Amino acid sequence: MRFFHVTGEQFLELPEMPTDLPAVGFLWIGSARREFEVGIAGVQAQLQRWTGGQLVDLHVSDLLNNQLPSHYDYTSWYDMMVFRRLAASPGAAQLFVDGEHGTLAAARRALQSIDTSPVGFAVFDRVLVTVHPTECPVRDHFALRLASLNVNGEGRGNSRMPASPADLMLRMVNHMVDSYLDLRRLLTRQLGYLQQELLDPKSRFRDWPVLLESRNALHLLEDTCEDQRSAVQEWIDALDEWPEEKDAHARRERELLRVRSRDVLEHVERVLAHVRRLGESAETAVQMHFSALGHRTNDIMRTLTVLTAIFLPLNLITGFFGMNFDSMPLIHSSTGIWIAILAMLGVGVSLVGYFWRKRYLESA
Repeated sequence: MRFFHVTGEQFLELPEMPTDLPAVGFLWIGSARREFEVGIAGVQAQLQRWTGGQLVDLHVSDLLNNQLPSHYDYTSWYDMMVFRRLAASPGAAQLFVDGEHGTLAAARRALQSIDTSPVGFAVFDRVLVTVHPTECPVRDHFALRLASLNVNGEGRGNSRMPASPADLMLRMVNHMVDSYLDLRRLLTRQLGYLQQELLDPKSRFRDWPVLLESRNALHLLEDTCEDQRSAVQEWIDALDEWPEEKDAHARRERELLRVRSRDVLEHVERVLAHVRRLGESAETAVQMHFSALGHRTNDIMRTLTVLTAIFLPLNLITGFFGMNFDSMPLIHSSTGIWIAILAMLGVGVSLVGYFWRKRYLESA
């Protein structure tokens, strides 16, 4: 569990949980899920001292639940956001380093290594409590990033210090949404490989379990993104219902929160649109696979039909001369066999030429 004091000019990590709330700025308590579960009593006591309220027991259970979907809730003391991040596990990125990309083993491992662990946020007026998975890099990333911006308020734009716990929460959520880019590259490459295997006319695709896993993974991602969008939209709706601020600076900060919230929602919708495009691409590849399979089957049947049509007249000729009659044309002639052979060759060549012009016989 780590403790940070954030003001408009500096970012300072505290050695331990402070007894009193600082006069300026706000506190950020970042904790792993297990550490939060062990130290919840101390956190609740300090929240009561700092804010006059505590985390509701139901919300504490939500923050400790590793399977909870993204959602938003609020009380009179704080707002709570649970946001499931979309990221590739550390081992998934190593697939390409190890040279395993372009193999079915890599595709299966990539699709099974999607990390959608939830990150919980409790947003008080001057306190932010975040609960992270054990190996979540979000907390450490922002601790380093904000420490690097400790330049006495000279940062501008996105690089300036967070003005409030809600501002910092939105930055973390936006970072988790943008981290989907690495996962997007991974999924796109592996699904692209599966599509190439599906559409390769020289291969016989038999890895349907991998394709089914990819479709299930995309459906899971789509459901996760839907929950993310709903949670952010509920936060925006709640933000619009906050009482209007009388101070001009406070109104400006509120408007910046709205802008950042809408930006996060736009990013979530873009991720959702990309996941849906990947799903549609996979479905289209399957349909094209069966269409190509049907086309190859039609080509085979057409070739067999043409060959049958070529040999039917030849069978007729040989059947005619094979009848058990004594008086037949050419049967007692020494040149009869050669005349019959030439006739069959002429008929065969003529039929082959005719079918070739009709494009019934074509090279693949």
